[in-house]
Amino acid sequence: MATVIVHATITLDGFLATEDGGVDWMFGRPSAPEDDAVVQTVISRIGAVVGGANKTQTIEDGEIPYGGMLKVPVYLMTHSAHEPIERDGTTYNFVVDDITEAVRLATQAAGDGWVSLLGGTISRQCLQLGLVDELHLHVAPVLLGDGISLFAGLGRHIELERLDTSAFASEAHLHYRVLR
Repeated sequence: MATVIVHATITLDGFLATEDGGVDWMFGRPSAPEDDAVVQTVISRIGAVVGGANKTQTIEDGEIPYGGMLKVPVYLMTHSAHEPIERDGTTYNFVVDDITEAVRLATQAAGDGWVSLLGGTISRQCLQLGLVDELHLHVAPVLLGDGISLFAGLGRHIELERLDTSAFASEAHLHYRVLR
């Protein structure tokens, strides 16, 4: 059975991106082989992705989950129906207004793998609905002060169990199980 995860790189103050969606702060930091191994372990287990569609429901460079390096089904939340898009060996499926259905479809597609939830809105909705099994967070040593938050507005108390923590060159890697 698939495991549903929130997988994100965030700032120490909990932001995914700047207010305009910028993520330049993620790059140019020191990295160690151990950092890369933590991320690669997560990526190797992902069997499907759930995220949000852009306003034009296209798959544009820079918007492709994991930079296109994963060849797994992607389920994108949208407000209007759209036929699936096939690009570079990945099928992008559009799910209208039903995050539970998107996660159900992704869970079926992932088999025994992981379903990665991308973005603050998607992650918060799934946490609110009790659909998330684990959090895999990579915390960069930077404070943005403002931006797009991963957890702001969650509006729900959720207990977590720490499964693993590690830190190597600059990021801290945090792995938690959601307690139900």
